[in-house]
Amino acid sequence: MTDAVMERRAGTGEIVVEAENLKRHYEVGGGFFGQAGTVKALDGVSFRLEAGKTLAVVGESGCGKSTLARLITMIEEPTDGVLKIDGIPVTRSTPELRRKMQIIFQNPYGSLNPRQKIGAILEEPLVINTADDAATRRKKAISMMERVGLRAEHYERYPHMFSGGQRQRVAIARALMLNPKILVLDEPVSALDVSIQAQVLNILMDLQAEFGLAYLFISHDLSVVQHLADDIMVMYLGKPVETGPADEVFAHPRHPYTAALLSATPVADPFHKKQRIRLEGELPSPLDPPKGCAFNPRCWRADDKCRNEQPPLFDLGLQCHACFHPLPVDDGAHG
Repeated sequence: MTDAVMERRAGTGEIVVEAENLKRHYEVGGGFFGQAGTVKALDGVSFRLEAGKTLAVVGESGCGKSTLARLITMIEEPTDGVLKIDGIPVTRSTPELRRKMQIIFQNPYGSLNPRQKIGAILEEPLVINTADDAATRRKKAISMMERVGLRAEHYERYPHMFSGGQRQRVAIARALMLNPKILVLDEPVSALDVSIQAQVLNILMDLQAEFGLAYLFISHDLSVVQHLADDIMVMYLGKPVETGPADEVFAHPRHPYTAALLSATPVADPFHKKQRIRLEGELPSPLDPPKGCAFNPRCWRADDKCRNEQPPLFDLGLQCHACFHPLPVDDGAHG
């Protein structure tokens, strides 16, 4: 185990989010040309998230990442399973838990009301949820703007007067106005230029250190989460296929799908050589998943067992993986 992993895993910390076998299924009607059935958008996800830590949820579009975000933020209810916030099970009778979590969306251009000034956008959560007077709300809004790198004079401006990176800073500031404990970050930098991504990620890391925030960071890009995540959960077709400390997963991917994602991650070192794993085919339809391991039609290590049996999530201590034929710890390449 590396020193970095030992440091990350030292202590037990406060558990702010706990999910046990979360599922979200949708019944789909047939229609003229469609196929009736059940879409298992999320099909058995379990994890714990500590205060001050970041869990990155990664995978291709359609793997269930955004569905998980909607469950965590109580936009939707799970079909099955248990979700706890601060040890309290989340139900319809616990709306007070909503204040403890906020979500930051992917598109900074569509997440802000173009008819409101920035000051009004930031103060709106306070107007709805607190008894603060106008002077107090303004003071809090300007203070939060400064924390995310905006100036006080931006208070009176409209969203269209800002760049994408500045708008995302406004969205971050708005999410923090009610002092939440958990931020769900749904692809928060994927719509931004690469040069701006680093700035926004640095702001998020500084805020996490200052406020002890727990981050659930959703991304399809492993290069974005590499330096931010403490733990990683790789998902495929609604299920986790590999979990573990970020350092271990990046250094020793065990599931072939994780290795394929990592092989497509750009590396800044021009002398670093790695073999690209090119997956054949597309992500299967969640309405008609393949028999056995969902990844078997695209996996170069699949055999008859993989095509007929669904692997459980094998617990290896630090890492867990759902694969009958995992990669050895020194092999992250196609072979």
